[in-house]
Parts: sequence; structure tokens; C-alpha cells
Amino acid sequence: MEKYLNIIKTSYSDYWNYIKQSVLMELNWENYFYGLILISLVVWGLEFLFPWRKNQPIFRKDFWLDTFYMFFNFFLLNLIVLIALSNSAAQLFNDFLRIVGLSIDDFQLFDINSFPFWARILVFFIVVDFVQWWTHRLLHQFEFLWNFHKVHHSVKQMGFAAHLRYHWMEPVVYNSIKYIPLAIIGGFSAQDVAMVHFFNITIGHLNHANINWDYGFLKYILNNPKMHIWHHVKVLPEDRKHGVNFGITLSIWDYIFKTNYIPYSGRDIELGFDGDENFPKDFISQEIYPLNKK
Repeated sequence: MEKYLNIIKTSYSDYWNYIKQSVLMELNWENYFYGLILISLVVWGLEFLFPWRKNQPIFRKDFWLDTFYMFFNFFLLNLIVLIALSNSAAQLFNDFLRIVGLSIDDFQLFDINSFPFWARILVFFIVVDFVQWWTHRLLHQFEFLWNFHKVHHSVKQMGFAAHLRYHWMEPVVYNSIKYIPLAIIGGFSAQDVAMVHFFNITIGHLNHANINWDYGFLKYILNNPKMHIWHHVKVLPEDRKHGVNFGITLSIWDYIFKTNYIPYSGRDIELGFDGDENFPKDFISQEIYPLNKK
């Protein structure tokens, strides 16, 4: 028990120091704080220059709520929960393997460090995105998980900051499911993770932005605003009631597994979910909403 308490304590102190270094600009390429701000400002500027829904205001409905979610989930949530939880869970898993006479190295399929840089990045990116795609489907499939995911789907007007409106339980689910496949192919550097993460954040912001883009032929590979808006549509056909267009960064998984759905231009479709008029409108109430569901 003392070992796990020390892991939690060290996780908190290390991440707090990282946040301070980020804000004080003592970091370079791995500075997520200013990286997120820069990406957000650029995509917000694109919304102003190339709006899809021209009557939607720049400061759209719930703009400031989503901005708060963006910084809370990206920074404070990590400080409060995720870093300590992830490190403790990883140690717990490794301890379990040790008890049964195994180690995570016994499951590694190949030495990722022997790959060229571009191949290492590509493998990391594809594995992460594929695992997240399946996890996203689970969030829609099971009522218990859907109650947490409703926070994200409570957005009524799409904009870049809606990307990071989600309940704190979601990254717990995502990170838990991602841990084992990433541990199996491990060996990634912090720079590898940062590069992929910044790319995913950029595409995620663009997916939710009010931008008149679909990327041309790349729409079959990359998720895009005109595809992702249908993921947020309020009313779906009965045979699609558990959701469509689950792509996080890549859209190709939806085309492969036949979950793609763009029946017509979704520019003016109603967003949300059945009963969203009764869904809480403030941050605290949205966070505790799933905990009150039986």
C-alpha cells in the first residue's frame, strides 16, 4: 500500500511541476499548455474565416462552458485524477503479472525502437486511434457508459472547444483500455507521444469546428467537420440508434466497419440526444449527472 501511496504522491508532484514549467515556458516541443492555446486560436480563427453555419455566432451557445471544459479536462483533470490513477493502475497490472510469474516484456510483439522514426510514429498513431475508435463505440453501446458520454453529446452548437467537453470518467475508460496494447508495443518516447497528441488535438478541434471543410478525397481517411456533425445528430434511424461516425482522428475505421453515415449535408441538423432538454446546463450538475443514474 505504501508503494502505491508513493506513486500517487510522486505523480501529483511531477505533474504539478510539469504544469508550472509549461506556464513559465521552460519547456519546448512538449509544452501542452501553450500548444493547446495555439491550436485553439488557429482553429477558432478558421471558424471566423471559413464558417459553415454563417448565422452561428463566434461566441456560440455554451462557448465559455466548453472553454472551461477544455482547460479543466486537459490540465486540471490530469492533476486531480488521471496521472496518479494511470501510474497506479500500471503498477497494479505489473504487480499482478509478477505474481503469476510474468512481466509486460513477455507480451511485447516486437522491438518498436528498432523501427525507423516515421514507422514508430505511424504504429503508435494507428494503434491509439483504432483502440479509441472501439472504445468510442462502447461508450454508445452500453447505457452505463452512455450516461457519461452524454456530457459530450449535450453540445447544441458545434465549435472547436466542444471537442474537449467530456465527463472525467471518459479518459479513465479510454486510458484503461489503451494501456495494455500500448504496453505490448511500448518503447515510445515522450516526443513520439507529444507529436501524435498534438496532431490528434488539431484534428479533434477541426472535427468539431464550424468550418466548411471535408478535406476532399482525404475525407475517407481523416475525420472532418461534415462527417463528425452526424455523430452528434439528435435523431438517428432505428438501425443506427447506437451511433454513427465513431472516428476520433481517422474516418477510415467507419468506412471499413460500415458505421459511416452522411445522408445529406448536416449543416443545419439538430444536435443532442433524446431528452437533452432536461439535461443539466452547468458544469457541476453535468459532472454528477451520471452518478445519479441507476
